[in-house]
This record gives sequence, C-alpha cells and structure tokens, in this order.
Amino acid sequence: MSERRLISSGSTFEREIGYSRAVVDGDWVHVSGTTGFDYAAMTITEDVVEQAEQCWRNIDAALTEAGASTADIVRVRYLLPDAADFEPCFPVLRRWLGEVRPAATMQVCGLSDPRMRIEIEVTAHKNSRIPVSHPSG
Repeated sequence: MSERRLISSGSTFEREIGYSRAVVDGDWVHVSGTTGFDYAAMTITEDVVEQAEQCWRNIDAALTEAGASTADIVRVRYLLPDAADFEPCFPVLRRWLGEVRPAATMQVCGLSDPRMRIEIEVTAHKNSRIPVSHPSG
C-alpha cells in the first residue's frame, strides 16, 4: 500500500482554496494546475512567456520535493484563456519537455484571476524517467 504525501509551495491559494501543490502517491506525482505566480512574493508578470517560465520553475520545485523531476513527466495539460498566447510559449515548453515528450493537451478556458495567462498541470511517474538535460532557465 502506497503512502500519500502532500506538498505545498506556500502559496496563499493553497490555503485559501484547500488544495496541495502536489500529491505523491507511491511512484505517482500529481502536480496541481500551476500558474506564473512567484509564490514566495505572490507576484505575477504580465508577459505570458515569463509566466510560462515561472510555471515551470514552480512545477520543478514541487517535483524535486516529491523526489521526481521533469524527466518523469508523463502527462501535461496547458490551460490558456487566449489560444494566441500558446505559440509564443513553445520555446519555453520545448526547453523544459522537448526531450521528455509527454502526452499533452492544450485547452482554452477561463482562469481564476485575469492576470493569469497560462496554467500548467503535470503528472509524473518516478519509474518512467528519461535521461534529459535540465534547462538553465
């Protein structure tokens, strides 16, 4: 029987809404939809590409705490209010996951704060690791 472990980023959203940044269940790591907020400062840039980069830094921190890495990601979901914002993010997404190539979906939808221009959710499986080089940011 696997043990469930909760991971928090310290974001006020987690406390206010009642969820975890990530949940570890055995070898599986489920990372909640993660936005471009710098959770330490609770600030967010207006630029969608910078938000995408911050999303990945936030996701990477949660995966690291879970004992996983981006190399373990098997599923990614991109949520954007404006489909036109997706293509400018391609270089950031490719840098973080280009060698991993997980199953992916992009969905156009509203997000909970109008400042948010992208949200990224991932699922990782620790035993599926593909050797990859880690982006420098």
